[in-house]
Amino acid sequence: MTRSITTMARRAAASALLAALAMAAAAAAALEGDREPTAHGDLVIQPLLHGTFGLEWNGQIVYVDPYGGDAVFEGLPAADLVVVTDIHGDHMDPASLELVVKDRTLLVAPRAVHDALPEPMQRRTRVMRNGERIELAGIGIEAVPMYNLPETPESRHPKGRGNGYVLDFAGTRVYVSGDTHDIPEMRALRDIDVAFVCMNPPNTMSVEQAADAVLEFRPRIVYPFHFRSRQGFSDVQAFERLVAADPAIEVRQRRWYP
Repeated sequence: MTRSITTMARRAAASALLAALAMAAAAAAALEGDREPTAHGDLVIQPLLHGTFGLEWNGQIVYVDPYGGDAVFEGLPAADLVVVTDIHGDHMDPASLELVVKDRTLLVAPRAVHDALPEPMQRRTRVMRNGERIELAGIGIEAVPMYNLPETPESRHPKGRGNGYVLDFAGTRVYVSGDTHDIPEMRALRDIDVAFVCMNPPNTMSVEQAADAVLEFRPRIVYPFHFRSRQGFSDVQAFERLVAADPAIEVRQRRWYP
């Protein structure tokens, strides 16, 4: 009897130790980066690679366009929510999705992305079209247009296929441009707290177009991202100088590339 009680105690202690280690590992895996206050705690923003970044808020982990594989996601927590903007490999990367999508993960994507995903991921994907609004896990999600100008049948990013997003964290609004040109729907945005704005012509905006659009819709904070193309890197220093025309806008340059 005494031996049985001792064995049970040891097992209970081992279980408690494993649970503590699991909790410590989960805490260590939390995202790191800039912090923005919201009405329900800080929003943590961690730039990762190219057009990929992570957000942590209210116990939820969100990844935008997971891309880069083990080199990017090793040691990072699994996703509660993933939003994908378009079908191209630097936005919809099945290998990276496999790393971050777990049993609890929800995905949000346009129809073209849904249809290109493996069937198990399709079952957990909420399809959104431009102009649609939903809420998941307390996060407001609005799908907004992203497309190339001029609109032609040969466009690499035709209107309506992909989504940009406005993510609402208890009133703190985060804009994700996706691959877009300088479109009127972007310029019409209002009350954006944090904006992620692409710049790599010819398939997205030039530095000058991106800066001019930002000066019109006036986010509080803007992260230039997605600024590498086959032609090289866009001049994000020039972007910051142009946006400095409005001192109310903070430009945050971060390390997006190895």
